[in-house]
Amino acid sequence: MDTYDVVVLGAGPAGENVAARVVRGGLTAVVVEAELVGGECSYWACMPSKALLRPVHALRAARRLPGAREAVTGDLDVAAVLARRDAFAGHHDDAGQVRWLTDVGVHLVRGHGRLAGERRVEVTRPDGTPTTLAARHAVAVATGSTAALPPVPGLAEARPWTSRGLTTARDAPSRLLVLGAGVVGLEMAQAWAGLGSSVTVLEVAGRLLPAVEPFAGELLAGALREDGVDLRLGVRADRVARPCADGPVTVHLADGAAVEADELAVAAGRRPATTDLGLQTLGLRPGDALPVDDTLRVEGSDWLYAVGDVNGRALLTHQGKYQARVAGDAIAARARGEQPGWRAEADDAAVPQVVFTDPEVAAVGLTTAQAAERGLRTRTVTVELGHLAGAALHARHYRGRAALVLDEDRAVVVGATFVGQDVAELVHAATVAVVGRVPLDRLRHAVPPFPTIGEAWLRLLEEAGL
Repeated sequence: MDTYDVVVLGAGPAGENVAARVVRGGLTAVVVEAELVGGECSYWACMPSKALLRPVHALRAARRLPGAREAVTGDLDVAAVLARRDAFAGHHDDAGQVRWLTDVGVHLVRGHGRLAGERRVEVTRPDGTPTTLAARHAVAVATGSTAALPPVPGLAEARPWTSRGLTTARDAPSRLLVLGAGVVGLEMAQAWAGLGSSVTVLEVAGRLLPAVEPFAGELLAGALREDGVDLRLGVRADRVARPCADGPVTVHLADGAAVEADELAVAAGRRPATTDLGLQTLGLRPGDALPVDDTLRVEGSDWLYAVGDVNGRALLTHQGKYQARVAGDAIAARARGEQPGWRAEADDAAVPQVVFTDPEVAAVGLTTAQAAERGLRTRTVTVELGHLAGAALHARHYRGRAALVLDEDRAVVVGATFVGQDVAELVHAATVAVVGRVPLDRLRHAVPPFPTIGEAWLRLLEEAGL
């Protein structure tokens, strides 16, 4: 049995960062990984999906500019786009990520790890041999999440793509049907439409992106339809049929309609990857998210931590890495007999997120509706981005909108939403304003440069009466 100060299950961004953080705090750490070091984000999600989207968006951006538009004489080279995607995914070779772990002093054990009692992890290596690891101080579960498959009759038997299939496909299917209009579904629908697929998206909800301001989903829905995506909202899949393994797939809807495609992709959310971790040995239920406090320690335990998607707090890579820093510092502090120095308070009211579609949707903090649910007295101010000189220079007929949710009693920003081409870079300034609780009478002195899209900040504050 090998003993370390900390054992980490999962070598995705959250697991890598919690291990590196405890080593920085003077402890020893080992990471257990059953697949590739770097996790979902590096090989099947963040990196390959954005690599697929960027050429599509770059071409569209060029076509929006007179002069540049005339220079565009052809369509995307799909093979070149896929080759670039593969390069960003490291060709599914994790040697570089393994070197990073080694360089920061973290040990790696390959295999599937399961909890086997207090501070114990049993690992089944790829060749089937067992290994036992013991932790002096803590075990951190950072196994992430997996794609959820809704219980639609015939769906599993139709061998649908999940997010992994959407980001690793070797060619563009003639007809792609996407079940679910969350972030993954919308991004990949636009990517494959830009690469030549005829794309249909089915969504049971009546609008897109219900977790952000309503105007964001409306603007994005309009843009997707203009791009040729057949976007159907408020529809429910009743059953799925695929009689032949290599043949088309048909989704029958509850209203009696049917949609046929060459490939079906399911983008209907995520579930915590906890089904085969030995949680039952600790009195926890396999398949559930692990409830944690703000130091990411599992409720009812003094040694077990859960970091990233597996705890269900904020299923975003950057939030998982943030949690990892908090958890790593907390583990190291408690090993020294000290109290943790900080807690993961950003998971509650300041989670930045970007939908990397065209237009982009970037948001942080509370929406108008969420603020009202919390009993805040707020006012929302909006600006049409197309009226800004910087936006007009950026693209002909620029369309977009920005909004700030203002807490009237404290005179601070509690939420922000930006929709438009290349607005993702605006959201960090909003995050600083929300996290820092910067008073509005101080924000008025943060002067945005002209002519940029960032001038939206000036116009928003003017709308607020400043």
